Amino acid sequence: MDLLNRDACYRVLQTRDPRFDGRLFVGVTSTGIYCRPVCPAQTPKLENCRFFASAAAAQETGLRPCLRCRPETAPDFGSWRGTSNTVSRALALIADGALDGGEAGVEALAERLGLGERQLRRLFKQHLGASPIAVAQTRRVLFAKQLIHETRMPMAEVALAAGFGSVRRFNETFHALFRRPPSELRRKTATDLSAHSEAGVTLRLRYRPPYDWAAILAYLEARAIDGVEEVADDIYRRAVSHDGQHGTVEVRHDPEHDSLSVTIHFPCVRALPAILARVRRVFDVGADIETIGTHLSRDPFLAQLVAQRPGLRAPGGWDGFELAVRAILGQQVTVVAARRLAGQLVALCGETLSDKERIHAALSRTFPSPERVAAADLSTLGMPGARRAALTALAEAALADRDLFRPFGTIEEAITRLRSIRGIGEWTAQYIALRVLRETDAFPASDIGLLRGAAIDTGNRPTPADLLQRAEPWRPWRAYAAQHLWAADPGMKPNARELQNG
Repeated sequence: MDLLNRDACYRVLQTRDPRFDGRLFVGVTSTGIYCRPVCPAQTPKLENCRFFASAAAAQETGLRPCLRCRPETAPDFGSWRGTSNTVSRALALIADGALDGGEAGVEALAERLGLGERQLRRLFKQHLGASPIAVAQTRRVLFAKQLIHETRMPMAEVALAAGFGSVRRFNETFHALFRRPPSELRRKTATDLSAHSEAGVTLRLRYRPPYDWAAILAYLEARAIDGVEEVADDIYRRAVSHDGQHGTVEVRHDPEHDSLSVTIHFPCVRALPAILARVRRVFDVGADIETIGTHLSRDPFLAQLVAQRPGLRAPGGWDGFELAVRAILGQQVTVVAARRLAGQLVALCGETLSDKERIHAALSRTFPSPERVAAADLSTLGMPGARRAALTALAEAALADRDLFRPFGTIEEAITRLRSIRGIGEWTAQYIALRVLRETDAFPASDIGLLRGAAIDTGNRPTPADLLQRAEPWRPWRAYAAQHLWAADPGMKPNARELQNG
């Protein structure tokens, strides 16, 4: 199904315009292949082209991915399109494995999003040109293809990591798509990223430039919890947990390839998609930063801030429970104090990495799970009793609802749900929505850093109500407006600001 203006799309293809990489895919009917608009191959004739809003839409028509431009390496704008918040939330849940069970999961996915299955399918067709299942299957195939090209993982492990039910199903899928076994897709002379690391799997996550790596690394460094995280030599490292197993992640900037290089040491390859999804969230890899900047620049004041920091991203949280705990620990204290309290909590009830799991000397523990926090005696933490009680209540709520920190309904519904937990008010709920639920319109208007940043424009600090009114034209990208206001906050140095200042 062609969703886009053919003449405009063909001009993009002719000029190989990188601004549309990840937004547009080109199917070539004469070859049966679909490509990125930046593909270096000879430009096909217009009459042989079909244009699609997603790789899934192209693949659903029977086209197969190009082996030259590799659609799996296109920047992933799927969860940040801004055209439909419902589709964005659905894509985030699919990335977390919501449809790994096949068609049966579509109804449950729709129910979680607060709409009917038929309506969800209609929205996917409207915005992506493909069904939810087709999107999930295409993600699986393209991730497997990336693992084949960029690692030396055995094919059986590739199949498991990509979520195929069996090696046989994996082989059948690749035979049908590429007319050859998956092993033949691995180029013997291709650069192998994993070959550069002694262990683990290394993959590239591509973004669309500009990307302010220094800003996002400074944000993470100021909040790095001793034993769990480390920022050193321009690299971010952290200990991770998934389904009771532990490992580590290392993220480097690769500006030459407009990407992040991610090295994962983890005992179970099935966890790779979930871990990569979290890296994408933390580093905001999928943001369509040009579209966001153009929209915010309609406001003359924000236009100045965007021009000063054109690649500024909105860092995400690694884990919903962890981020919520950090937010409670940081209420009314500085970043330094909140970081110290988080370190005390980790020392109290975080799990210790084994010698085999401890790849980096600075990483020794994982952030505690809800189970461990709920069972811990928090009286030794240097904070008010009400806040300790809030941590326990949060842990109990997370245990009662495992989906508490996953996208849910509208942003208003998500905020209301979070605010029902003891110790979580409007600011904390908005902050969680921004950092974890990845709500592009989340906006903690009472934040002192936002109010100070906004005061630069007029010289007078606005009230939260005034700032909310001012921010109405910034929808649906108020989360990014908040990031620019935090960056502009003249109040204090970054490592001394309150946690709620971003």
